[in-house]
Amino acid sequence: MPIFSQTIDPTPFGFFDSDSVFQTEADAMVTFVKRKLGDDVLSVELTRKEIWACFEEACCEYSRLIHETKITSELTNVLGLSTGSQDFTNKYAQQTIEFLLRKAEPYANESFVGGSYNATLGYLDLKNNIQDYDIYSELKIASGSLAGSNVFDSLPAGSKGKMKIVEIFHFEPLAAQTFLLNASNVTNFLATNFNYESYVNSTVFYVLPIFEDVLRRSMLESAFRVRRSNYSYEVLGTQLRIYPIPVTDLQVGRLYVKVMPPKDPYDPAYQDDALYGISGPNAFPLDNIPFTSINQPGRQWIRQYTLALCKELLGLIRSKFQNIPIPNADLQLNGESLLSQGREDKEKLTTQMKEFLVNLTHQKLLEADALAAENLQKQLKYIPMPLGKGITIG
Repeated sequence: MPIFSQTIDPTPFGFFDSDSVFQTEADAMVTFVKRKLGDDVLSVELTRKEIWACFEEACCEYSRLIHETKITSELTNVLGLSTGSQDFTNKYAQQTIEFLLRKAEPYANESFVGGSYNATLGYLDLKNNIQDYDIYSELKIASGSLAGSNVFDSLPAGSKGKMKIVEIFHFEPLAAQTFLLNASNVTNFLATNFNYESYVNSTVFYVLPIFEDVLRRSMLESAFRVRRSNYSYEVLGTQLRIYPIPVTDLQVGRLYVKVMPPKDPYDPAYQDDALYGISGPNAFPLDNIPFTSINQPGRQWIRQYTLALCKELLGLIRSKFQNIPIPNADLQLNGESLLSQGREDKEKLTTQMKEFLVNLTHQKLLEADALAAENLQKQLKYIPMPLGKGITIG
């Protein structure tokens, strides 16, 4: 009888056919299955290729369950990576926070401290005695190859929508201040530029705390805004209202406005290769676990699952003929019984494996380690301290 390595196309898919350990195990599996199903007493209607097909399916099912745990633990670390020809099977990924950073990008955008979308700088031509301007029809691009063209019209087709104003450069210029380095202004110069202040004795200086500078700056900005500057603006729908009404030469001219076009999560403002990388569990580059790298507990599970598959297959075969006529009687086959038992065994093995693996995700392992550390601290509290002194370990 030909052995596995001498058989042409021994398994349906050939995932493990070149694995020498799988070849040896496959031949032993035929003997194991047939003896467990009573072939020594009553012939079992299963061919070697049928048993090998069940063996291959059991190995694939084992890989699937293991990989589900791996995907649950490591998906956030590989999202966005290029799939290419990579294979993460039997690899332990380094932990990253790329997923968290990507989730934080919208907040960075809204607070104007970064993000994944660029803002467009445009300008409005302020006109004498005209206070309201439409940013959709009058705002023009300030620089680049499209300078002077309408900002809204330049947006790609299908991406037009509500534009968000990021910043308006509309403020009254402040007069520059000059500190004279003469004897009467040395103290003021030091206090202003180097955070020193003089008290009583002009030769002794004290370092001011930083928060005073922050408070002083905030106070000055508020004072300029409330007391000095009447330059402001108001957004009303598509209209930008300018205060004061432009009448002087300084007020009439270009008003620069930074706007952000509608955000497209699948088309950011810069080329992002992560858009075309690993997007979910379906794109996680995993292959069947090589049989050689599976340890004995895993191989034993595969043997039991193969036996359950063979029971189910034998049950299907025997169910085709419920009764076989023999002289003076009918021979009743146990197809339904084998079919039911095989499916029950499969479900039991799968459930046991899932219950085992669910406690081995990275999250569950961290919880287990934290609980162990907490329990260890509780135990250490009961250790007596000799003569009131602490115990030093190390």
